[in-house]
Amino acid sequence: MNFDVIYMLELLPSLLKYLPLVLFITILAFILSVLLGLLFTSIIKNKVKIIHPILLVIISYFRGTPSLIQIFIFYFGIPQLIPAMKSMDAITAVIIALSLRNASFLSEVFRSAFASVDKGQAEAALSVGMTRWQTLRRVDLPQATRTAIPPTGNYFIMIFKETSLAFTIGVTDMLAQAKLEAAVTYKFLEAFLAVGLIYWVVTVIFSYIQSRIELRIEKPYR
Repeated sequence: MNFDVIYMLELLPSLLKYLPLVLFITILAFILSVLLGLLFTSIIKNKVKIIHPILLVIISYFRGTPSLIQIFIFYFGIPQLIPAMKSMDAITAVIIALSLRNASFLSEVFRSAFASVDKGQAEAALSVGMTRWQTLRRVDLPQATRTAIPPTGNYFIMIFKETSLAFTIGVTDMLAQAKLEAAVTYKFLEAFLAVGLIYWVVTVIFSYIQSRIELRIEKPYR
């Protein structure tokens, strides 16, 4: 077997040109996931009438189906039902699909994080004259955040890796570029290993940043 290391290394610069697009999709999808996850948590916690049971079905669907199917449905299926969404581009479809999928998982992370906070502390804060908003901001949120950071960081990394599915609906990202390059040279192993190397290195960097954030948050408790 002839493995061309030089070709793989030479391919890296052309693949790295698409890394900003991958990071853009990752960051935007993650921010939306967190916001939607908090909204879902609030609805579930307060058991909002009508919306609550519908949301549980939606969450169950996104948890129970593959990411690729969800992306296909948003890009190919939804525009058939809602003609106004026919102008939606592939990148938007990927961001929406990944946001809703990961928000469904994060809603449970956030619910568990808030549930881990001793209710007696909130009752004590209210008894000394704090408003509910002050109690949430000064008592519940700091402790819940400490609990939620590790799994939330893991979902950020998962979203980053799931962006590799974007090429299936025509987004020209690192994986799509690697496939195009390999189609010319027939060096598929080198091309896909180059993509994997980039994802691996970036994931290691994200993991290091996450560990530093966790240490910083835990400092007052050590």
